[in-house]
Amino acid sequence: MRVLAVDHGEKNIGLAISDETGALARPLCVIRHVARAVDAAQVAARAEAEGAGLILVGVSYHEDGNPNRAGRRAINFAEALREQTRLPVELRDESLTTQDARAARQAAGARQKQRAGHLDAWAAAVLLQDYLDSQEKG
Repeated sequence: MRVLAVDHGEKNIGLAISDETGALARPLCVIRHVARAVDAAQVAARAEAEGAGLILVGVSYHEDGNPNRAGRRAINFAEALREQTRLPVELRDESLTTQDARAARQAAGARQKQRAGHLDAWAAAVLLQDYLDSQEKG
């Protein structure tokens, strides 16, 4: 089953998709934020076009385990997404995905100027790969 991952940000929404085997994640695209309902409709349409069977939304948390401001926005976005699609929508901790995405791009040989661009789709790919790896172990 293919899985679509969402890195929801204030300005951009990064998307990543898994391969058909559910083993490998790759960055897909970045959607510019317009409005929650519009964004949710775009993500739902993209998930269906990609043949996803699950949508994973990254949520960030405070050290005390409660969602931070960005995490609450992501949870609200996930609720809007559930209204736009019949696909299951799951929440997943996205702690440190942006830092991991930056390191992955550097390890892949991206020049500094390339690494300075949007990391949203790469962060979604890191989130997704972590999820896929945990499914193999589970």
